[in-house]
Amino acid sequence: MIPRDISGLWRDVSSALGLLTRLPVRVEHPRGAEAAWAWPVAGVLVGGLAALAGAALLAMGVPITVAAVGVLGVQAVVTGALHEDGLADTVDGFFGGWTRERRLEIMKDSHIGSYGVLALVLTVLARWAALCVVLPVSVWAVVGVAALSRAPMAAVMWALPNARGKGLSHGVGRPDLQAVWVAVALALIVGVLAVEMAALGVALVTALAVLGVMALARARIGGQTGDVLGATQQVSEVVGLVVLAVVL
Repeated sequence: MIPRDISGLWRDVSSALGLLTRLPVRVEHPRGAEAAWAWPVAGVLVGGLAALAGAALLAMGVPITVAAVGVLGVQAVVTGALHEDGLADTVDGFFGGWTRERRLEIMKDSHIGSYGVLALVLTVLARWAALCVVLPVSVWAVVGVAALSRAPMAAVMWALPNARGKGLSHGVGRPDLQAVWVAVALALIVGVLAVEMAALGVALVTALAVLGVMALARARIGGQTGDVLGATQQVSEVVGLVVLAVVL
């Protein structure tokens, strides 16, 4: 259940920040997946810091191509590249192993393979290229996409069982449907405030992409892991930025 008091709400927000960022937030009595409704709130902070960095760089006359690098750099520092790591591990496992057990073993390995490297290169390039188009129009689009790309993690965590039976995702648990819907609603509100009705297009295309990730995860490993959730966020962010680059 979503907390009804201010202290409970802040506890969930701090839990989200402690899980999804490297910010020095004190987390008392974390509620794990029950706080998944607040994951878009963590996205707002991550995206807000990145957007402010991008705006500052543009105000100083820095070329848009460099400002876009600054936005990506701030996001990576604030999150500890948590989601990028999940994407690399997921792609390595999904396409580097022939059996479910081998795929999970590869995903657990801290080393990165050629599939993971290629996935990171392509997604970072896609985000950078889209940001070069989006930033001159609206730096706040970064905030909207950051929120919209974190709600799908809650949905995937609710819809798919944990594939490994241990690890970060298993320890966090599974959110209830109420938490998922609140996360989606908050993400849409932030998205509309940031990029107006374009957020609905982002949400629709992102939902289709996430369904693809879910189908692949179910087929390859029979469920989700923390790495799959990170990959979900990265795919959602790429899709969101590309859609905005087209429509803005």
